[in-house]
Amino acid sequence: MFRLKKIALAIINRIIFSAVFLYSVLTAVNSAATPSTTCWTPNVMDIQSFGVLHVGVDNYFSVLKDGKDPVKSFPTDSGLAIGILPFDKIQMEVGVDAFYPQDANNAPIYFNGKIGSPEDGLFKNAPGIGAGIFNAGTKKDKTNYNIGYGYIGKSIPYIGRVTAGYYYGNDRLLVDTEGQKDNKGYMVSFDRGFFKVKDASGEYDKILFGADYAAGKNAFGGGGGSILYYFTKDVGLLIGAVRFNNKDINGKWKVTLQLDANINIFGK
Repeated sequence: MFRLKKIALAIINRIIFSAVFLYSVLTAVNSAATPSTTCWTPNVMDIQSFGVLHVGVDNYFSVLKDGKDPVKSFPTDSGLAIGILPFDKIQMEVGVDAFYPQDANNAPIYFNGKIGSPEDGLFKNAPGIGAGIFNAGTKKDKTNYNIGYGYIGKSIPYIGRVTAGYYYGNDRLLVDTEGQKDNKGYMVSFDRGFFKVKDASGEYDKILFGADYAAGKNAFGGGGGSILYYFTKDVGLLIGAVRFNNKDINGKWKVTLQLDANINIFGK
């Protein structure tokens, strides 16, 4: 009986993995992933390794009753990001996102980039540091949020990874409800992996818990928590919730589902 249950669970896991991977690859035809993120913010030390292509599809939607939330859902974000530096101590990723459906007055394409050094990269016990830009749109004062940021982070034994950062963006788009500029603030994030496993794809944590927050009463301010389940080392599904600082701009809460897959284009 135990063996039958184990086989059944293996079959279910394979079916879910296949669906996630197929969906991610098919949607990549239209676009491509946000910068590496925790749940809502890019305030995380992870950067794509050289030649590793990241395919992501992110959805944020409301589960509140009609009339309770002024914004029911955000456009689906499909994206690609790839590591472009062949070094271990200094890494860099660049990416492009497509948001659909999009308002007719706005352009759906956004760009992002990130450069940094991982933990222990610059010297022994060095923190992870980096800087980047995201939501770099193509339409002036409509989509060019151009949010630049910097961060520093460190793994704490038995606790997890903690990262702190600061962001600064377009003061004509990052405003509060009254239209006053609110284009900068701090960011914090935390993540920790559980249930380390090893298979043909390598060693990894099967489950990753994450939480993050960005200050500000603008469209970016807010944060949440999530659980990321890895089907393999390179394919995962994130489920979480985000609470926004200004409910009149984004609504109060959104549930997020994020599908992610990494593909080494060199086949290594």
